[in-house]
Amino acid sequence: MHPVKTVVHLEVRRHQNKVCIEDLDLSKDDLVKLVNEKEGLLKSKDDEIKDMKDKVLRSYAEMENIMARTKRESENSKKYAVQNFSKSLLDVADNLARASSVVKESFSKIDTSKDSAGAVPLLKTLLEGVDMTDKQLAEVLKKFGVEKFDPINEKFDPSRHCAIFQIPDSSKPQGTVASVVKVGYMLHDRVLRPAEVGVTEGGATAPEIKEAEQPEQKTAGD
Repeated sequence: MHPVKTVVHLEVRRHQNKVCIEDLDLSKDDLVKLVNEKEGLLKSKDDEIKDMKDKVLRSYAEMENIMARTKRESENSKKYAVQNFSKSLLDVADNLARASSVVKESFSKIDTSKDSAGAVPLLKTLLEGVDMTDKQLAEVLKKFGVEKFDPINEKFDPSRHCAIFQIPDSSKPQGTVASVVKVGYMLHDRVLRPAEVGVTEGGATAPEIKEAEQPEQKTAGD
């Protein structure tokens, strides 16, 4: 018996990288083989398309991450650009605050009834000028995100406070800020300068105070 022949009439043209086949006699096995080859080729191309699509999506995600990071860095750069300049003005702010304190103290010690030299009006004018300058500087600093903080009676926080001495005080929990030598400053959410403080020692710790208060609360409840 002769193998069954299947006549496949295919129009063949060589145009735009397309190659066609004309009038080939193929057996059934050859036809199945050809179909399988074409299916394999299609599957291969489909896998390539999926791979390319995956690469494009990953590249797009990476590009978005880069854009977001660049935007964040740009915003931070603008936000904290005045950090060094602002830091250099803090000593000026400290000096103005000290001057205001000294003038107020001097003003309080003057006996106005015996002010024959006319010092009271001069000191008053000086005090008003110092206070006004201090307020203007604070407003300018605040405009650029710089604000001072006074941590008196706060729990000591090494990220915000710089302890320069200890104070024996059993009336307050151990590690409480009991004295502020220099106020601290924040630049937005960053510590521009930590506050210089004195911290209590010798008192009970916060957990000990809490434990001591619990029986009293329980008794009160009863």
